[in-house]
Amino acid sequence: MTIRMLMVVIAVLAAGKVQAQEGAKPPPFDPGSYPLEVQKALHYANDECAAQGGGEVAFAPDTVRKLDLTGDGRDDYIVDFHDTVCADRAVACGTGGCIMDILVTLPGGQARRVFDGYVRNYEILPGKGPRTIRFELHGGFCGGHGNPSCFKEKRITAKPFEFKMPQ
Repeated sequence: MTIRMLMVVIAVLAAGKVQAQEGAKPPPFDPGSYPLEVQKALHYANDECAAQGGGEVAFAPDTVRKLDLTGDGRDDYIVDFHDTVCADRAVACGTGGCIMDILVTLPGGQARRVFDGYVRNYEILPGKGPRTIRFELHGGFCGGHGNPSCFKEKRITAKPFEFKMPQ
């Protein structure tokens, strides 16, 4: 195979890869496809955007994660505003991170918010049954300052929880 033919093959393969990636884009974010309590949590971004002078809220495709956090076989929800923007600026974020809500689905089918707070990042730890989440928080939650971050773990159940800064 000549060098010219090899370059053509590489170019064709690269173009096919780009088209495949473009074809794999997630569907547009649809807040109406979630339960009412999740929609209420999402509405916070609209209220915050209006308070900042208005504009259209743009949700990232992964703003809401649907997964079983309590180990009961029902879908639960994490609403994470990290990549949510209002008129090209971040909404619901500060030095402590961005607003994150965790909603669990109860036996009757209604969702209950069990966490609402600022989170820099989070990781769902492996395991079975109720899942444990490792939260990266503002350093003040461990008695420090903004940096370094504070890490706290919480097993997710239907019981609401919050993180408090020490006095």
